[in-house]
Amino acid sequence: MTFSLTGRVEWVDTDAAGIYHNSTVIRFVESAEAALVRECGLVGYFPVVPRVRYEVDFHAPLYFGQQVTTDLDIAHLGSSSMRFEFSIWGEAFEGRDRSLAARGSYVTVHIDRAVAGAAAAPWPPQWREVLQALVTAPAEPVQDARVRDGLRPNSAR
Repeated sequence: MTFSLTGRVEWVDTDAAGIYHNSTVIRFVESAEAALVRECGLVGYFPVVPRVRYEVDFHAPLYFGQQVTTDLDIAHLGSSSMRFEFSIWGEAFEGRDRSLAARGSYVTVHIDRAVAGAAAAPWPPQWREVLQALVTAPAEPVQDARVRDGLRPNSAR
């Protein structure tokens, strides 16, 4: 199940030119995750589910005041870890069409805080049941237009 959350690029999210800073992606994604967790009733989730990996591909800028939609999927649920996949869309704004701004994934691990070093621990059975019902197939990768057009990603057009 894809979970979607709509927000807006605020001034604090931007550089002096009014274009979003790359760290804003994490805020959008974790806001969507928090809304999903609240909707699912997973009380006590965040203190025991740190992020251990983030990967983001940036595709287009977002601008101050622009409405943003974050789509979030649980792509994999392991015995103690979970991989999310996300897409962040900039909605039509000031003559610009709706466009994919960023796409990526991140991994969280359930930990037992009572163990020194906060060791990975299996998901509580109630959480596992709820989370497993939300798992979707991984998204198809978006091919960078430069690769599609036969150019290396770091080369100019």
